[in-house]
Amino acid sequence: MGVLHLVSRSPGESLALSQCLGRAGEGDALLLLEGGVYAALKDSACAPCLHESMAGIAVYVLGPDLAARGIAADEVLEGVVRVDYAGFVGLALSHSPIQSWF
Repeated sequence: MGVLHLVSRSPGESLALSQCLGRAGEGDALLLLEGGVYAALKDSACAPCLHESMAGIAVYVLGPDLAARGIAADEVLEGVVRVDYAGFVGLALSHSPIQSWF
């Protein structure tokens, strides 16, 4: 059971994602939510780094937060798994501890 990392700030306003990826280990999971969903965009500046990290960690994005920002599924980086609120709860139950990054 790995760590569930929650990144809720966009890469343009915070170093949370880069700090998180620097600490995430094999078997951990990353959930992008709120403003953090912008990191999941195919054309984001951090897409190459995020894609490289997916070799060791599972990356998820909260679907309702994508929808709230008008981001379509085809704009999301391949390999990033879209989850709903029930999926968020499932991730929280299957990982320990949970680390929030701001």
